Amino acid sequence: MQVQVIQQKIYEIRGHKVMLDFDLAKLYEVETRILNQAVKRNLDIFPEDFMFQLNGKEWNTMSSQFVMTYPAKRPKTALPFAFTEHGVAMLANVLKSKKARQISVSIIRAF
Repeated sequence: MQVQVIQQKIYEIRGHKVMLDFDLAKLYEVETRILNQAVKRNLDIFPEDFMFQLNGKEWNTMSSQFVMTYPAKRPKTALPFAFTEHGVAMLANVLKSKKARQISVSIIRAF
């Protein structure tokens, strides 16, 4: 995985460098809803400094900067989750796949 590709998906929100759930799901080759379900089943390992949900204003600001509607399948009421570097590391634990572990290493290097 090219570090440059990953770095383009790192945003600064609330003073933290983060990646959004749908970008991470694409990298991990899982559906966003599957990623979020795994996180919700393991909320105890995702404290606020590892993951938080964007508010409507943050999401509107970000999504207006995207060239296309992104992602098309996300319900308008569903706000994305943002994961810090530590949250990304925890995702590999909850997704439990070799692919997730490999991608997490690349993402952490990109941060």
